[in-house]
Amino acid sequence: MGSILREGDFVVGLDVGGTKIMATALDHKFKILGRSKKRSKSRKGKDEKAEERIIRIITEALKDAGNPPIKGIGVGSPGPLDPKTGVIIDTPNLGWKNFPLAAILSEQFKVPVVVDNDVNVGTYGEWCFGEVSKCEDIVGIFPGTGIGGGIIINGKLLHGFSGAAGEVGHMTIEVDGPYCGCGKRGCLEALASRIAIAKEVAALAARGDAPYIAEHCGTDLANIRSGEIAEAIKAGEKMVESVVRKAAFYTGIAVANLINILSPEAVVLGGGLVEAMTDLYLEEVNRAVKEHAMRFLRKGVRIVPAKLGDDAVVLGAARMIAERLADGK
Repeated sequence: MGSILREGDFVVGLDVGGTKIMATALDHKFKILGRSKKRSKSRKGKDEKAEERIIRIITEALKDAGNPPIKGIGVGSPGPLDPKTGVIIDTPNLGWKNFPLAAILSEQFKVPVVVDNDVNVGTYGEWCFGEVSKCEDIVGIFPGTGIGGGIIINGKLLHGFSGAAGEVGHMTIEVDGPYCGCGKRGCLEALASRIAIAKEVAALAARGDAPYIAEHCGTDLANIRSGEIAEAIKAGEKMVESVVRKAAFYTGIAVANLINILSPEAVVLGGGLVEAMTDLYLEEVNRAVKEHAMRFLRKGVRIVPAKLGDDAVVLGAARMIAERLADGK
């Protein structure tokens, strides 16, 4: 996609996550000139508010880029949120409820700000700058600590009536399945997120069936990260591999359902789990799609890994604010 900014224009792309916050300063060609990345919560300055930390991280990214004058800020944030107003409705990890993030950043930096769900923004980034830029209809699914989704139909992000469409992780896969953090049972997130995988893997380690995990991670879920799970599989731990394959297959069932409902041209798979075990995930997702998506609807659909890694959200956010500026809104 070509640039819609003028030469000499600069924007900020911001990725607000539950574990990390990253800000980037970009030029009119969406080249990243400066970057700052930190944990979402400071270990030292415990009294620092999340919004103060975000402002500091943006300021550091701008300094890294030589303090260019910016035209706007694009933000990807955990939801639910209202993309029209930039208000974060509820983000437990950061302690926000009905939090006017867009207004706070706009007041601080004196520029327009656009805010959208982080996975929406990441999907948009992949659509604008990744392998699926020529597709009009795509679905993005990002299994990680939770499972997020983004949907682009006719070249536009789908927000739906509530503004929060795309909650793929809360699609019911097993009616009587395990409880999810949302309070429902059997959600994809409860069955196939990294936390869900870590729970099963920790149990294997505790009973001696996953010695690599027991030695390197113990049974603390926080220590059982995507990279460690991948290393355990490389070390030959077949029971760990079986747990991951089951989770990837569940993810594939969700993909199949979305293909049946939306008929996308491409499905982008991203997030830490997919990055760490790309071939395994593609194999199981494709197997599930073959079994559960209608033949006519799955024909020709590309299922591809995300290409932008950590930069998907900041690039998508930068593109979003650039489009808002071009529209003059």
